[in-house]
Amino acid sequence: MVFRPAIPLSGVAGYNFLQSTLDKQLTAFSDSPQIQNDREYLEEGLAEPISVEDLLRDRRLLRVTLTAFGLAGEETKGGLVRRVLESVADPDDSLLERLNNPDYERFADAFQPDADGNIAISSETIAELASQFETELFEAAVGEVDNDQRLGLNYQSDIATLIGTDSSDTAILFRLLGSVPVRSLLEGALNLPDGFQSLPIERQADELQEQLQSKFGITDLKDLATSENIDRVITRFHAIQSAFRGPDSLTPGAVALTLLTGIGSNASENLFLSRF
Repeated sequence: MVFRPAIPLSGVAGYNFLQSTLDKQLTAFSDSPQIQNDREYLEEGLAEPISVEDLLRDRRLLRVTLTAFGLAGEETKGGLVRRVLESVADPDDSLLERLNNPDYERFADAFQPDADGNIAISSETIAELASQFETELFEAAVGEVDNDQRLGLNYQSDIATLIGTDSSDTAILFRLLGSVPVRSLLEGALNLPDGFQSLPIERQADELQEQLQSKFGITDLKDLATSENIDRVITRFHAIQSAFRGPDSLTPGAVALTLLTGIGSNASENLFLSRF
């Protein structure tokens, strides 16, 4: 039996509760026999170099491996996984660029096969993957209880990797837009209208950068990865989501939360889109 995350509250209160109990809950979840069995299968399956073909044939190992990179369910797309692994060795192959999926980029970087088609993973990386696998499954389990809290955990886990250390603002913005959970949280935290996603990707990137500066005062996108800004973004996301759900009039700060949803009206959305 797998441990079920406990989240007795929603919104900002739920976020604070989850943060205060996160380590204990993750440990209890990871100790579940099913999770431990899959972790051990991952560690044993990658202990020795493995060919691309053998990885693709071993559906369980492929499932656990891809899940560690946030790609749960992608094990059914064997052809795509093969193409990703082939493309990483060819500098002229633009598949990863066209996918614009940071999770596949990380997978391809870690599992790049050698000239003979074999994949060798260091013991340190295997340990990291095992930990990532547990975290990814825990976040998915949180989503079954409260999907908004899952988005917060996804953002918390992924934002530093997406920001990187030597990336241009343009590259960072495209990575943020390419990560479904991170993008969803940022759109919610910035209260962007539904029509935002219909804009050309370059316009989305420009608007995202502008809104991050306007709402959070962030001029250097690398500052998104500071613990203070991570907390600010996630807290604002939960506050706005609570407002959309319609807080009770007795809820502390209900009026302020309602005001936060102002740009969500049709009139404001049309005004936003008219800029483009």
